[in-house]
Amino acid sequence: MSLPITFHRAASAEFIEASAWYEGKRLGLALEFIAEIDRCISLASKNPLQFAVVREDIRRVISNRFPYSVYFRAEPHRIVVLAVFHGSRDPAIWLARA
Repeated sequence: MSLPITFHRAASAEFIEASAWYEGKRLGLALEFIAEIDRCISLASKNPLQFAVVREDIRRVISNRFPYSVYFRAEPHRIVVLAVFHGSRDPAIWLARA
C-alpha cells in the first residue's frame, strides 16, 4: 500500500526548475529526470522506512541517474516531500523547511 504524496511548495518549485533546466540541455531529458524522481518518490511512498534517516525524522532517496536526492518526512498517513535537491547545493536550504 502506498501513502499519498504531498509536496512542500519549495520542493515543487525545485522539481519544476530542475526539469526545465534538463529540458534546456537536451530535448526529452526533462522527461527522463521526472521519471527518475517519480521512481524515487514512489519508493518512498511504498516503503518509507527503508530509507536512511538523515536528520531527525527526515529521510532521503538518492536518484540513480541524476545528482539529486528526494528528502521527505514519513507521516502516519502521507509522505511529505521537503526537497528535490541537487547534491552540490547547501543542505541548510532544505533543512530550513524541516
